[in-house]
Amino acid sequence: MAVFNKVDFDNHEQVVFCSDKESGLKAIIAVHNTKLGPAVGGCRMWDYTTDEDAVTDALRLSKGMTYKNAVARLPFGGGKSVIIGNAKEIKSEQLFRAFGRQLERLSGSYYSAEDVNITCDDVAIMNKETNYVLGLEGKSGNPSPFTAYGTFLGIKAALQHQRGHQDLAGIKVAVQGLGAVAYGLCKHLHEAGATLFVTDINEQAVERVVNDFNATAVGIDEIYDLDVDVYAPCALGATVNDTTIPRLKATIIAGCANNQLAESRHGEIIREKGILYAPDYVINAGGIINVYYETAPAGYSAEASTKHVEGIFDTLTEIFARSEKEQKSTHLIADELALEIIENGL
Repeated sequence: MAVFNKVDFDNHEQVVFCSDKESGLKAIIAVHNTKLGPAVGGCRMWDYTTDEDAVTDALRLSKGMTYKNAVARLPFGGGKSVIIGNAKEIKSEQLFRAFGRQLERLSGSYYSAEDVNITCDDVAIMNKETNYVLGLEGKSGNPSPFTAYGTFLGIKAALQHQRGHQDLAGIKVAVQGLGAVAYGLCKHLHEAGATLFVTDINEQAVERVVNDFNATAVGIDEIYDLDVDVYAPCALGATVNDTTIPRLKATIIAGCANNQLAESRHGEIIREKGILYAPDYVINAGGIINVYYETAPAGYSAEASTKHVEGIFDTLTEIFARSEKEQKSTHLIADELALEIIENGL
C-alpha cells in the first residue's frame, strides 16, 4: 500500500501500523505535526471496508487535529488513531491493553483519547499499559458534553452572522447522526426552541431523541432534501459532496462531524450557493479543549474548560467575517488561521 503519494498524505511525521496476534489488534496511528506540542487526537474503532480506507481516515483526521488544536489555541500537535474492526465484536481488555503498549512505544509523541466507538472505559484499559492517554474518568472525563456545547454555540454564531440574531426559536435543524455528542446538541437546540428533524442508522437512538425532544424522524437519505434552516452533520464525514449539495435547502451547515466536505472544492461550491459553513474542526473543538484542561498545572477545571469552549463562538465570528471580506470559503480561511498560529506560535 502506497502512503507517501496518497492525496491525503501531508508530510505526516509518522504513520505507524500496529498489530497484535493474540488480541487481534490491527491499528494505524498517524502523527501529523508536533510543532505546537505532542500530537493529541482520539482513537476511533471502525469496520473499514479496506485497509486503504483506514489509512485515508487516519491521515485526514490527524491533519484535522493539527488544525483543530491550533485554532483552539491549544499547545498540542495533531494526531489520530484508528482500530480496524467491528466494535460490537472485537472489543476486549486484551485488545485495548495491546493498543496501550503500542502507544507506549511512541514515547509521548502521540496521546490518544476517546472517539467514535471508543469509550472512557476503553481508554482506562489503555491506561493500564501507558500514561499517553487523555480523557480519563475522574479527570476531564467524557468530552461529549463540551463538544455538543461548542457545536451549539457555533450554530448560534452562524445565525448571528447570516441573520443578525442568535434566536433559535422556530429555527429548523436537520441533525444527521445521533451519537452522544449529537444527543447533547439536540438537547441544547430543543431547549433553545429549535424544531428538530433527525436521522440515524440506530433506530433506538432516533426513538430516544424523538421522545425526549419532540423531534421528527426522517429517513437516512431524506435528511438532505428537507426545507430547513440548518443542516447539522453529526455522523461520519464527506456528507457534503457532489450528490448532496444540489439537494440541500439549508442556508447553514454546522455540525459536529469531522471532515464534512468530501473535497476541498465543495467548500467553495456551497459558498457560491449562499450556504454558510462552520468549518468542522473549529465548531467541534469543545471535546479536545476539555481534554486539554486535564493537563493544566492547577488541575482540571470544568469552569475554565467551559469558558475556553465559549471562545468557539468568537473564532467562528472572525472566520465568517474574513470569509465575507476576502470572498473566500470559510474552510480555507480556517486553514489559513491555523497555519498562521502554527507558524507564529500560540
